Amino acid sequence: MNTTKLSSKGQVIIPKPLRVSHQWKPGQKFIVIDTGDGILLRPEEAPFQETTLDAVVSCLEYEGSKKSLQDMEEAIHQGVTVYLATHQ
Repeated sequence: MNTTKLSSKGQVIIPKPLRVSHQWKPGQKFIVIDTGDGILLRPEEAPFQETTLDAVVSCLEYEGSKKSLQDMEEAIHQGVTVYLATHQ
């Protein structure tokens, strides 16, 4: 477990392993959320650029008819049924 302490100026150092794993660089801004028994630091900017479903789907190489929501739900149901049958 990483520990840190509050300086006389109200500053807290985020331990290096956490900064590295989250790819936080100097100047990173955070939203500070009071959780009641502590605080949560959430990066102000998302780590990935926001995108749309169309941009993601367009990179897939699917050549077939479009699937309806009902088709997708039935496929999920079938997958769950098979999984449960083989993992009990």
